[in-house]
Amino acid sequence: MFGDIMGMMGKLKETQKKVKATKERLNTVLIDETSSDGKLKVTLTANREIKSIEINDSLMEDKEQLEDYLVLTLNKAIEKATNVNEAELAAVAKDGMPNIPGMDSLFK
Repeated sequence: MFGDIMGMMGKLKETQKKVKATKERLNTVLIDETSSDGKLKVTLTANREIKSIEINDSLMEDKEQLEDYLVLTLNKAIEKATNVNEAELAAVAKDGMPNIPGMDSLFK
């Protein structure tokens, strides 16, 4: 019994390390999103950190239009990045969960 607990604790620590490494790797995964007409492009990491914004000069003439473009395009990019982030972290967490007897019955 004690060996099982130690084994589970070791597995959890290993999973924590893998999650941390995955989060660091996601800083290098870039997500690009471009407005439908190509006038605005944003790039962010899968950890949702903005890396760049490219704005067509024509958008600089209308502040309200530029703001609308930014909101729409950034929200789409953030949604994509969130999906990548959550999928990657969920895969690592699921793979690293210890097999605890009886836990399956709690989730049925």
